[in-house]
Amino acid sequence: MKILLDADGSPVRDIVVELAKTYNVSLVMVSNVHHEINETYGTHIQVDSGADVADHEILKRTEEGDLVVTQDYGLASLVLGKKAYALHQDGWFYTNENIDMLLFQRHMGAKMRKAKKRYGHTSKRKKEDNTRFKKALEDFLKQKQAQTNL
Repeated sequence: MKILLDADGSPVRDIVVELAKTYNVSLVMVSNVHHEINETYGTHIQVDSGADVADHEILKRTEEGDLVVTQDYGLASLVLGKKAYALHQDGWFYTNENIDMLLFQRHMGAKMRKAKKRYGHTSKRKKEDNTRFKKALEDFLKQKQAQTNL
């Protein structure tokens, strides 16, 4: 198992790196050329800018049982199709049970933006968001570690 991080502007990159080191898990961070990552742990892959270029690279490298950390619902749905895990930066997992609803919400949001309808903005990230994410990732890694040590 490895962790793949959709690293373009990810607010949880430091947490992912910290826990990947702690649990000795391979880490692949993918970002476009506009995001500089100076991290010594794991592998950093820089791709050209453009719509979904980083997502395609992540998907290409994802194997069954891997964990992808992303806020992109479309990428998460494709990851689930590869029998891998997908974790949102807010600390919840994408599942086969919630992905259709999430994709529908994304579609409706795009329609509203296209129609220039107003709706609430995304609130600023809080310390509790990072705490929730870290707990979810650490619980996942502990569970996977316990399964491999049986």
